[in-house]
Amino acid sequence: MFTAKDVMALREMTQAGMMDCKKALTECEGDFEKAKDYLREKGLAAVSKKSGRIAAEGAVGGFVVDGVGVVAEINCETDFVGKTDDFKSLVKSVVDQIIKRNPADVESLLSQESLQSSGKTVSDVFNETSARIGEKLSMRRFTRYEGIVDCYIHLGGKIGVLVDLDAPAELSERTEFRQMAHDIAMHIAAARPAYLTRDEVPASEIEHEKEINRAIALNEENPKPAEIIEKMLVGRIEKYYKDVCLLEQLFVKDTSLTIQKLLDSKSKEYDAKITIKRFVRYEMGEGLQKREDNFAEEVMGQINK
Repeated sequence: MFTAKDVMALREMTQAGMMDCKKALTECEGDFEKAKDYLREKGLAAVSKKSGRIAAEGAVGGFVVDGVGVVAEINCETDFVGKTDDFKSLVKSVVDQIIKRNPADVESLLSQESLQSSGKTVSDVFNETSARIGEKLSMRRFTRYEGIVDCYIHLGGKIGVLVDLDAPAELSERTEFRQMAHDIAMHIAAARPAYLTRDEVPASEIEHEKEINRAIALNEENPKPAEIIEKMLVGRIEKYYKDVCLLEQLFVKDTSLTIQKLLDSKSKEYDAKITIKRFVRYEMGEGLQKREDNFAEEVMGQINK
């Protein structure tokens, strides 16, 4: 049903004890998500905002040119290759391609003629680079915005953020406004918001949080009456909104302000309405499984050849 590696992975995700993780997987018939919920309900897991184990290698690249911004994730098999000039050059050329050619999706991007190599498709460039490097490469995802946009790439490509603001066009020429936009992009990288406003949070997600927190309260040593627990849930959900909704988060550079209050303050200062239209945050390898090398199998494979 599950292996020792599964138990170790659950322990790493939740910081719960080894035996507790094994019991959780047993009770949940090997279902990882149910096992994580089980541990939280029992008060045995550390609450984490991680959306998944960061496993795959590669890089998130991005930049803005003439009001068009892009972030894109390209994956490779090893961290070593992800740091090579050849791989970095591929990432840069792909971002430039997306900015200039505006493909609808990954499939259409790969079928476009490459701006870097006449007569070849972007897919051809990937294949040629893969052959030179000796690793499988994959174009995973990208986002492209036009308007008043800012891009921030953190830790050489581990995290990429693109944020799109709504404001008078003349403000985008002002240095202090551009700095504010960049500060917001950096905040998104650090604070990991999942939504812009609470209206975007699915009702199913809120109900799920209520169920988890209700179970936690009922599993306490001295559980409170049901009506008290329901009142407590209101506060817990308010806190959840402040954790996952960008406009309600405390600004990392000045925690006396929320992002919404920062925007309100700047709107008053510039005498112009400033809002955030949308944003995206990519974390390299998010949700992907890292390749596990088996040295013995590799040696036997070479011998068999």
